[in-house]
Amino acid sequence: MSETVRVRFAPSPTGHLHVGGARTALFNWLFARHDGGVFILRIEDTDRSRSTEEFIQSILEAMRWLGLDWDGEPYRQTDRFEIYKSYAERLLAEGKAYRCFCPSDELEAKRKAAQARGETYRYDGRCRDRADQPSGPYTLRLRIPQDGRTVVRDLIHGEVAFEHAQLDDWILVRSDGVPTYNFCVVIDDVTMKISHVIRGNDHLSNTPKQLLLYQALGEATPAFAHIPMILGADRGRLSKRHGATSVLAFRDQGILPDAMVNYLARLGWSHGDQEIFTREELIRYFSLEQVGVTGAIFDTSKLEWLSGHWLRELPLSEVAAQALLFLERRGLPPPRDRGWFEAVVESLRERAQTLTELVELSRFYFESPRDYDPAGRAKFLTTDSRPRLERLLRRLESLDPWDQVHLEGAYRQLTVELGVKLVDLAQPTRLALTGKTASPPIFQVMALLGRETTVQRLRAAVEAIAS
Repeated sequence: MSETVRVRFAPSPTGHLHVGGARTALFNWLFARHDGGVFILRIEDTDRSRSTEEFIQSILEAMRWLGLDWDGEPYRQTDRFEIYKSYAERLLAEGKAYRCFCPSDELEAKRKAAQARGETYRYDGRCRDRADQPSGPYTLRLRIPQDGRTVVRDLIHGEVAFEHAQLDDWILVRSDGVPTYNFCVVIDDVTMKISHVIRGNDHLSNTPKQLLLYQALGEATPAFAHIPMILGADRGRLSKRHGATSVLAFRDQGILPDAMVNYLARLGWSHGDQEIFTREELIRYFSLEQVGVTGAIFDTSKLEWLSGHWLRELPLSEVAAQALLFLERRGLPPPRDRGWFEAVVESLRERAQTLTELVELSRFYFESPRDYDPAGRAKFLTTDSRPRLERLLRRLESLDPWDQVHLEGAYRQLTVELGVKLVDLAQPTRLALTGKTASPPIFQVMALLGRETTVQRLRAAVEAIAS
C-alpha cells in the first residue's frame, strides 16, 4: 500500500450526481484533505449504452458546486482500454484467467433455471480446464480458488468472510472485448496507487471478487471502508420516490452548498454532538473511525434548517452573489446595483431558509404588489384611514433626507399630531408597499425602495380605498 493517502471517487455517468454519490465523494475528499493526500476523480464510463457526455458534465458541475476539488485531470475508463487489455493478456498468459466459450443464451437459461429453483446462479466452470480452443466469441474469466474463503478486512464493518463456494469464476472481459466493472476498478486502483477505497456498502459484495484479482495480479490491496447507505424516511434506500435526490436538484431549490456539504458529512459520520461544521472543521475532524455502520435517514427539513443557518452565517456578499442567480428564474429583473441588492438580502435572510425562498420574499422590492392581504386590507385600508394616509403622503413627499432615522422620526411625529398609534400608520404603509402584513422593519423597507416608489405605492393604496 502506498504511504501517501490516495483515494478516488469513481461515478458512473448514467445519471446526475445522487446525494449518496456526493456523500461518498465528500468522505473521500475529507479523508484526503485531512491527511494531505490525493483525491482522484475517475469517470467509470465503460457502460457505453447508458453513459453520456451530458451526465459527465453534470457530475463535474455538481462537484464544483459542492467545492470538492480533485487533483489532476479526471480519468475516463474509456481512455484506458489498452491498459486493461494488457493486464487481461498477462492474466491469460499466466494461467490465472481462461477463455470461456459458453454461449450467452445457454448461460442465461441456466441462470433462469437456478432462479426458478430459488438458488443463486454460479458458473459451473465448464470451460475452466477446457483443452480445445474453438473459434467464435468468448469471454475471459478469472480462475479463482475453488475451496476456502476470502476475508474482507473492512475499516468500518470489521472482518467479513465470503466462502469461495458462493463465488464463481467471474468475467473479466466480455465477448465484445469490453472489460467488466470489477476488472477495470482493480486495474485502475492498482495503476493509480489507491491506498484506501471508500465507497458505499452496496459494493461490499464486489470486494471478495476484487481481492481475488489483486491476489492473482500479485498486488498489495488497498484498505477498504464501506460506508452505510442513505435511506428515506421509510428506511428504504433513498430514491426518487422520496423526492429530490440529485445534488443539482437541491442546488436549483436554493440550498446553499455549505449547507449541503455540512448535511452530507453528518449522514453516517459524527464528531461528538456537533451539528454545524465549517469545511475547515470537517477536514480537521474527519476520520473513518467515526463513521457508523447503520444507514442514515435523509431528512429534507434538517437540510433546509442548515441552509437557513448558512444563509445567515456566510458573508453577505457571498449570499448575495448566489441569490443573484435566482432572480431571473423567479421572473424578477436585475437589481439596480450590487450594494442595494446586498442590503435587500440583509433585510430578508433572517426570514428565509433557501435562496429560492429569499428571492421570492424579495419580490416586493422589485415590483408593486398585485393585491393586498385580504384580512390586512379590511383592517388597515379603510375609509377611516384614508385621511391619515393622505396626510402621511404629503409629509413623505417633502421629507429630506430619506433614511431610516428620519422616516421613523416623521412617522412618530405624525402619530402625535393625529393622536394615533404607530401601528395605525406603519401597518397600512407595510400593506401598501409589500402587499402583506409582515415584512422586514418598515422604515428599512422604505429606505431601500426610495421616495418615488414608496409614494407611488402609498398613493395606489389610497386609491384602492376609494375603489
